Amino acid sequence: MNNVKIHFLGACGTVTGSKFYLETPELNIMVDCGMFQGLKELRENNWKPLPINAANVDVVLLTHGHLDHTGYLPRLVKEGFNGKILGTAPTLNITEIILLDSAKIQEEQAKKANEEGFSKHRPALPFYSVEEAKNTLKLFESCPKSEWISLSDNIRFKFRFNGHIIGATFIELEIFGKTFVFSGDVGRVHDLLLETPERPQWADYLFLESTYGNKLHPEEDVTEILSTLVHKTIHERGTLIIPSFAVERLQSLMYTLWLLFKKNKIPNIPIFIDSPMGNNVLSVFDRFPDWHKLSVDEYHAMLQHFTIITSYGDTWKTIDDPRPKIVIAGSGMVTGGRVLTYLKQLIDVPTTNVLLVGYQAEGTRGRQLLEGCHEIKLFGKYYPVKAKIHLIESLSAHADQNGLLHWVDAIKNVPEAVFLIHGEPTALDAFRVKIKDVKGWNCQIPKLNQTLELMI
Repeated sequence: MNNVKIHFLGACGTVTGSKFYLETPELNIMVDCGMFQGLKELRENNWKPLPINAANVDVVLLTHGHLDHTGYLPRLVKEGFNGKILGTAPTLNITEIILLDSAKIQEEQAKKANEEGFSKHRPALPFYSVEEAKNTLKLFESCPKSEWISLSDNIRFKFRFNGHIIGATFIELEIFGKTFVFSGDVGRVHDLLLETPERPQWADYLFLESTYGNKLHPEEDVTEILSTLVHKTIHERGTLIIPSFAVERLQSLMYTLWLLFKKNKIPNIPIFIDSPMGNNVLSVFDRFPDWHKLSVDEYHAMLQHFTIITSYGDTWKTIDDPRPKIVIAGSGMVTGGRVLTYLKQLIDVPTTNVLLVGYQAEGTRGRQLLEGCHEIKLFGKYYPVKAKIHLIESLSAHADQNGLLHWVDAIKNVPEAVFLIHGEPTALDAFRVKIKDVKGWNCQIPKLNQTLELMI
């Protein structure tokens, strides 16, 4: 018998901070290494020392490149980790873009907070610096998908295609003959840009995301909603601001708007893409055509339809542009990025429409707007919300409850343990009950920093 100790270091009772650490007799493995986002009490976890010794981690396996799955990597390195960070090639490309962008934003925000004095901390510090992010990149090593890769005599893993965003996978990790499946974030069966996710056939221990464990995506006509909002914006001579996640969502929005124009559903309204990170992600789509549905010709034709903003000066020119316009800017939950500058100037204008296009975590500005807040805090000051707020839920890159059930339905055995992770409490509990009713499986909902020992 071999002892495997599992540490649940994130994504427990929340959708952020994914980190799972496995101590085995041969190797110590961390699956994902994400930052906490959203509520202050969650973000404060980022600054607390990990309850493990980072120097003892031998390898990190990444399911995909989102910040809540990769954003803690520079801190892990700072705390002593010096092993390999493994992911698919597009995942590592996305992670590099996200880490460098995140570090730059953190440095800028800390500098601004110190200059304007709106932080309680003296001095305000970035969570990690650009230099620390660059040091982390030196440990990256890409791996192919769909191939078993040995880590030691009795431990091997496989990355398997999972939709969600470009490069994303779920992980099959075989330890002493037992299969540990980490779902990562499960994508959708019918995705505009990505193929259908693969599904695991066997799982002795299943770590299953539950973001939409209590919800079904609505049957929305996305093209009709977008078309109506575009025509409304033109009629009111206003601005349609779409806070967008830089990876996958931005590209899906661009593709949808381009198709609407091609089909004469919307006129040739100026559309500005203001997301430095999103612009870099577009190059990843160009570099890895086998990971998405767009042809090379379609991709380049689509790009010609948009104005890609590359400088902060052009951000202000866009704000001052009197024409009716669409602005797609990061970040998707309105937690940072260029979209804050647009909202600061335009959120109190009645002809502004804000379209939220994905999951809005608890404690984010996106959630506040969605719930009808009358004012919003930006850069230390409050601004009245006079803009109209809209939501498209069905553009989410996450599988809903039915999608998650479909994903696990290919598993032939009854897992020895199912751990529901990456969900808010109501979603986790509803999904636990649903899985029990549909599959007959008993699920555990681990708590943050819980440790579990398995004899295998």
